[in-house]
Amino acid sequence: MTQAIRVHRHGGPEVLTWETVEVGAPGPGEVRLRHTAIGVNFIDTYFRSGLYKADLPFTPGNEGAGIIEAVGEGVMDMRPGDRVVYVGSPGSYARARIMSADKLVPIPDGITDEVAAAAFLKGLTAQYLLRRTFRVGPDHTVLYHAAAGGVGLLFGQWAKHLGATVIGTAGSSEKIELARQNGYEHLINYRSEDFVARVHEISGKVDVVYDSVGKDTFEGSLDVLKPLGLFVSFGQSSGPVPPFDIGVLNTKGSLFMTRPSVFGYNRDRATLLESAGELFDLIGKGIITVSIPQTFALKDARAAHQALESRATTGSTLLIP
Repeated sequence: MTQAIRVHRHGGPEVLTWETVEVGAPGPGEVRLRHTAIGVNFIDTYFRSGLYKADLPFTPGNEGAGIIEAVGEGVMDMRPGDRVVYVGSPGSYARARIMSADKLVPIPDGITDEVAAAAFLKGLTAQYLLRRTFRVGPDHTVLYHAAAGGVGLLFGQWAKHLGATVIGTAGSSEKIELARQNGYEHLINYRSEDFVARVHEISGKVDVVYDSVGKDTFEGSLDVLKPLGLFVSFGQSSGPVPPFDIGVLNTKGSLFMTRPSVFGYNRDRATLLESAGELFDLIGKGIITVSIPQTFALKDARAAHQALESRATTGSTLLIP
């Protein structure tokens, strides 16, 4: 038996309950994993609220790091005591769980479990955004909304490393200063400034907009794109992008639009290991540093979700079992 957060009905943070659950023994191809650090991400709130569908009841969470306690039949390349991290297997808000071994990635020496858990989903997101959705380089100017968030801080450092001109938006002077320390050359306070007008002042228009905010930023984001520019929607913290006439993409400059996900970009193990290797290499070299300003006990997941949804957090947030 172990303890986990469970959701029996959709709703606000109050639906997160602390319960005792059974773990059991790993089956063929599986391991039993004891979590040491669990990543908290905005997508967790989408499943909790019902915006994204999940069968009830369920244990939320899509990211965690820990130590393998036992392996099932047929698991040849992992053993008890190994440190591993994963993303995309719902159910991480638990002290221990059963996992498919092929979803796990070894944590390199020199990287702590906490850094791995804080960086994995967010770092893999930055990886596909910068390296595959749009291959960013020195000739590009990009706009990233929510620059002081967990993905945003990793994105800014990585984009600067690639030589891009990086513009970010944030909602307070404190968040703007934090983003400035993490690779953003230009910052816009979206609460007090018109980000469309400011982007035009800074660079004219941009090659690509990365938007995890959704409803509040969608229309303006299209207005700052160069002809043939790309709008990348990979989240919706302010609500879904509203219905729109696809013809607007033509009238605003034959624009492109995509709605990617980290899971879609890492469908097979070989790609996952390659992406993780690139991320861990940059962390190991100090090119990317991982900020973990807030941690909560696992049993206090409600408080973590409240902080996340009120936009009171910066960087990464962890639950500690």
